[in-house]
Amino acid sequence: MATYSAKSITFTLCLLLSACSTSTPPSSSVNIIRISAVGDIMLGGTAEPVLDEHGYDYPFEKVNHLLLSSDIVIGNLEGPLTTSDTPYSTDKLYLFKTPPDKVAPALKKAGFTIMNLANNHILDYGMAGLKDTQRALENNNLNYLGADINLQQARQGIIIKAKDYKIGFLSYSLTFPQTFWATSTTPGTAFGHEHEIRADVRRLKQITDFVVVSFHWGREKSTELREYQPLLAHAAIDEGASFIIGHHPHVLQAIEEYKHGIILYSLGNFTFGSYSQESATSAIATLSLQNGTISKLEIHPIDVLNINVNFQPLPLTEEKAKAVIDQINLLSRNTNTQLVHYQNTGTLSKSESVAIKH
Repeated sequence: MATYSAKSITFTLCLLLSACSTSTPPSSSVNIIRISAVGDIMLGGTAEPVLDEHGYDYPFEKVNHLLLSSDIVIGNLEGPLTTSDTPYSTDKLYLFKTPPDKVAPALKKAGFTIMNLANNHILDYGMAGLKDTQRALENNNLNYLGADINLQQARQGIIIKAKDYKIGFLSYSLTFPQTFWATSTTPGTAFGHEHEIRADVRRLKQITDFVVVSFHWGREKSTELREYQPLLAHAAIDEGASFIIGHHPHVLQAIEEYKHGIILYSLGNFTFGSYSQESATSAIATLSLQNGTISKLEIHPIDVLNINVNFQPLPLTEEKAKAVIDQINLLSRNTNTQLVHYQNTGTLSKSESVAIKH
């Protein structure tokens, strides 16, 4: 299993001098690991004319300060990075692809470190498209997981070194078409059978300090959870995972504090080439680990309604930010989990310190 390095954090000389000039210990930010997550990313479709005009860095310009402040950033790459013109199947209604030479560098510059490939579009242009995607990400020092040449490789996961800790990542797709699911002899995405998820989390937990699991799941454009979503999320946490990230519905869903873990059932769209008015708001989620424990979750509401923001996600403020946080809290009533609104951010502080082995 490969081990990768997350981007380092550089401190200015004046910050160091400031810390030394006080009687308090140096800033505890040295001991803080920040993991940020976003939802679906597809820089194509109706966004192409805008991106051709403004460049592929354009979608991230108003939010990359949030991404670049984190040690690890993960997003769901909804479709291959390829120039192939040969689709996997002509029967599929929506086929996505985006230019590898433009998208991969833009993702890296925006602050991403990991791209999730376990979704229902990554094989839209077959194994050739998947290989092109992997090559483009590797050429830009971006990690990926969740889809590969066979099921064993798709389930393998990755490990990121952040400061003094090793953080393991796994990813699964619970979405059709079934022909996209990898087998022992064919390429594709890792399907999330419960017994396999449990085994994978146990395996990765033994060699890491902290495990994050991504799921592409649920019903599109629905805020209601499907029965299997909490079942699989709880199973992963029961085996040692601590952070669950969901996507696919294109809209926000509930959050849940379960045992020692935190579950984000769906982060909705992040930047997506569509003028759909059903995907209006989303969020950037940031989990903080301090001194080996989960300290808090921060939810930063963003406007992703492209008729308003023109494919450039915009951080929400004041009443608009509060409305999104209130919406998440309403969706989360049944999980007994509530965010506290403060300065345009929804915050969940862990009720108990959760130690991770080190």
